[in-house]
Amino acid sequence: MSANDAMQSPSVVLQFYALTKPRVIQLIVFCALIGMVLAVPGLPTLENIALALWACMGIYLVAGAAAAFNCIVEKGIDAKMKRTAWRPTARGELSDRQTLMFSAVLCVAGSLILYFYVNPLTMWLTFATFVGYAVIYTVILKPLTPQNIVIGGASGAMPPVLGWAAMTGDVGPEALILFLIIFLWTPPHFWALALYRVEEYRKSGLPMLPVTHGSEFTRLHILLYTLVLFAAGLMPFIYGMSSWLYLFAAVVLGVGFCVYAWRLKKNYSDELARATFRFSLVHLSVLFAALLLDHYLL
Repeated sequence: MSANDAMQSPSVVLQFYALTKPRVIQLIVFCALIGMVLAVPGLPTLENIALALWACMGIYLVAGAAAAFNCIVEKGIDAKMKRTAWRPTARGELSDRQTLMFSAVLCVAGSLILYFYVNPLTMWLTFATFVGYAVIYTVILKPLTPQNIVIGGASGAMPPVLGWAAMTGDVGPEALILFLIIFLWTPPHFWALALYRVEEYRKSGLPMLPVTHGSEFTRLHILLYTLVLFAAGLMPFIYGMSSWLYLFAAVVLGVGFCVYAWRLKKNYSDELARATFRFSLVHLSVLFAALLLDHYLL
């Protein structure tokens, strides 16, 4: 290897790393970890910790494979949008063949880890999530219907279910409650982004709700979803999964999200849409962190 190649190799590594959409994957693994923690009563044993680490690694790799595959399919769309034009596939820095091979290696490696070191159910659920996101959502739903985020949100809501299955070998009602929370959170989260990026989505040709039905219709649906999400956020307490610490966080965060949605509905601005989008990230992260703290402290 020449000195020039050696100098260039780190940038290539970073390009492949960027394909995995690290910030998104970190949130996925975090939500999966919450499912793992809640599935284990009390403090985890060393065996539980080892199992969780293997599961996190496997889920991370398969989720990264789905993200890389998404970059291939959407490279033309990504190139037209400011927030995604930097991706290596959109810039032509990595070929489709390189990206596809990278995606395949990650998917196979992650699936093998989950099958042999966790359990077959988690592997199959994770692989089904890969297919749901990379194929059903990205290839079929996203360019076809403005309800793409709603239907495709099922794949994004799977991490806690994967985490629960990893630790227990089955899918309990608690995991489905966590699934429901993320499923309902996804549309207002993405629609807030789509509102202030509407011209980019219009240019890309994707039928996002603000493009097909307008801003007012989208803002109404953001408000309706946040109200239903608020109710769903109370379910862990109602079902007995958590106590008053989580309930307090769920009420504060739920009311906060509803207030943002109400303000967005009544008096729209791009700045407020950005703030709503940012708050949605805080909402989900803190809500699940509260579940984690509640599980160990109370």
